[in-house]
Amino acid sequence: MATTQDFATYIAGLPRVLAGAAVLLRDEEGRVLLVEPNYREGWALPGGTVESDEGETPRQGARRETAEEIGLDREPGRLLAVDWVRGPDRPPLVAYLYDGGLLTAADLGAIRLQEEELLSWRLVAPADLPEHLSGSLGRRVQVALEILADGGGTAELENGHRVA
Repeated sequence: MATTQDFATYIAGLPRVLAGAAVLLRDEEGRVLLVEPNYREGWALPGGTVESDEGETPRQGARRETAEEIGLDREPGRLLAVDWVRGPDRPPLVAYLYDGGLLTAADLGAIRLQEEELLSWRLVAPADLPEHLSGSLGRRVQVALEILADGGGTAELENGHRVA
């Protein structure tokens, strides 16, 4: 007969996977809102780690992180992409990317950065995104923009490359 300790040992031995969630926010000209973290090089989308140990879902995590990072509490729209991202110095990451919708001038004026984590924000035209977003994140955002443009369904990605 299995005990609670046996089950806890079993669970502790399972592979670990991280989960992250972000939103793709655009202005009325189609530019994408990017944030500049202070804890690493480069630019990112508003979002972060899903607090799954607390029972948070990816959608809830995307909303919470966006509210914390830029001060806009918005219900995320539809799921645009799910990306399995391998990392050399961490467990794999499952990255969920949601449509954050269009930002009005009033929304842009209401942005308040989380100073503990972010240095700045900016709007970037889709053609200029490769200069700001590299690797799997850059590819994930490009796929999401294509989905928004053509009305396609959610994309399954591996390291930012479409697999389905």
